[in-house]
Order: sequence, then C-alpha cells, then structure tokens
Amino acid sequence: MVIGAGTLGLCSALNLVEQGARVTVLDGQSIASGSSGRSVGVVGSQFTDPFEIMLRVHSLRRFRQWESQGLGFNHIGYLRLARTQKQMELFAKSAEIQEQAGLRSRLYRANELRQLVPHINPDGLKGGLFGPDNGFLDPHEMCNFLARMVRAQGGEIRQYRKLLGVRRRSVGYTLETGGDPIDCDVVVNASGAWTPQVAKLFGQRLHIWPERHEAVVIHLDEPLDYTMPMVMDLVDGEGSGLNFRHEKRSELIAEIHKVDSIAPEDPDNYNDQCEEQSKVKLAELLLERLPDLPGARLGRGWAGLYPVSADHRPFVGPLDASEPTLVTAAGAAATASNWRR
Repeated sequence: MVIGAGTLGLCSALNLVEQGARVTVLDGQSIASGSSGRSVGVVGSQFTDPFEIMLRVHSLRRFRQWESQGLGFNHIGYLRLARTQKQMELFAKSAEIQEQAGLRSRLYRANELRQLVPHINPDGLKGGLFGPDNGFLDPHEMCNFLARMVRAQGGEIRQYRKLLGVRRRSVGYTLETGGDPIDCDVVVNASGAWTPQVAKLFGQRLHIWPERHEAVVIHLDEPLDYTMPMVMDLVDGEGSGLNFRHEKRSELIAEIHKVDSIAPEDPDNYNDQCEEQSKVKLAELLLERLPDLPGARLGRGWAGLYPVSADHRPFVGPLDASEPTLVTAAGAAATASNWRR
C-alpha cells in the first residue's frame, strides 16, 4: 500500500509494480491534489552538491525514458545565476560532474548571459551555470501519466479514501479509510505535507517541514522572440530570491524562492493564494533582474506547500528499523524533480 498519489507516491508505486509487487495507491483526495499539483514543475540539475547532482541525473534519465513513452517535457534549459566568484568555482565543479554523468552544462560569464536571456540585467552577477537538457513539465500531466503506467501494470489507485486509522496485524496492517477496511502487508508513507500526520497514525514521529511557497503568472503585452529558460536568482544567506521561466509565448511564471519559513504550515488549513505583499516583493525583484521586459503585468497567483526535512534532503526507508514493513518516503520537495511552489 502506497499512501499518497502525488509525484513521490506514484513514482514509488511504479517502481514497485515494475518489480512485480501488487500495489494499491491510496489518497484522501485526487491524483496530484497536493504539493505536486501546485508546483511549477521544474526539472533541473544545476546544483553544486555532488549528491544533489547525481540524484537529479538519475531523475533526468527516467524523464527521458518517460518522454519516449509519451510524457510531455519542455526542454527550455535551466540557468542558475552566481553573485560571487566562489559560486562560479562551485558551478565549474558542477559542470564537470554533470559532463561525466552525460549531461550537458556550461558556464556563462556575466557579459554572456544575454545570449540566453536578452532582457536580463547582469548587474551584481558574476555569471551562471546553464543546462540545456533541463526544463519543465506539467505536474498534473506527469502524475496522471504515472497513474496510467501503474494501472497498466496491474496496480490500483483509490482516490478520495482518506486514511483514518491503523490496526497492526500479526503480519501487516489493516487500514481504516471510511469505507471497507483494507489489509496490506507493507505500507509506504509518501503523503507529502501530510506525511507527519500519517506517521502519527502508526505511532511514529516524523519531522517534515511544510514550507509555503508562492508563484505568480506574468503576462506580457508582446510575446518574446526567444524562449525564456528557467532562471534561478537566489541570494545566498538571505533566505530569499527569485526564479522565473517560460510558460507560454506571452506568459512567464515567477516565484519568490524561500530557503527558510517562520513556521510549518498545516496542509489542511493554509492560505493557498499569493499574498499581496509577496506580489509587491516579486515585482521589485523582477524589475531589478528584467527591467526592460515588455509590458509585464502580474496575473493570478497561488501558493502550495514544499515539504522538506531538516537537512533539505529526502528521507527514504523505515523510521524504525524493527518495523521494515513500514517505509517512509518524504522530504523530497527540493530534490528528485525539483518541484517548486
């Protein structure tokens, strides 16, 4: 039994059915109704930690496989900007690691950035790291694609079946969902921002921090004559920054990227709209980095939760080694496919 029909849960379910397991996915809402469905769907490998890079290399290999099977993937590229020479040195090492793993990646100096983004203001920048094989996808399309793959290989997906209680059996578990009880021998808790709540039903404690992130559509009066890559402009040490990317010829999607939140959010009771003060801050950052963008106007905004662990790395495995049949897959919001909101 996999609990959670988002990206992590469905990827887990697909991997299990491919290995011959009988799998049921359980979700209290619908497919991609949580963090996955509210993400901007960025897939990128422009990072500096070798572990983070290689995890994304593995993810990109899977995306290429799924793309050949019909999953839509927009190869717009990913540009991560550097504000210091130290960052540029780290980017150079990242490019080496990616090249050795079979991914294309290139350093750009500040005076070369307009080759990629003609409207960018390079003031205060040393350069950037660009990966042309990166891009974005539609998170709803991806989750439904994975769900079809799971079903095609014999898996089952039960939507609108919220987990209410758990009874341990001599071998396995009985899950109470408001309908008929469900018996299973192994449970994978991949319920995103709800993972700590689900863990509590099993008598376990899990520290996952659901951060609230906001995104806004940027409307342009004139379509760009180039494709805007995903651009990450993070101010190291200040806890915030800006990222933006192509959505349509006359639309961008932008987000204020947060490194730390004040308090964890309740996934059942949080503001899922972009706050006005955030729109003002985002507009200021956009004007600084893209001052000459033609007729840019803020459109609709929204918010979603970004479940992270204390070290911002995913946790996969049993929380209690004495109970190997209860597996947790959590805290991957900042990792496998680089979801943002």
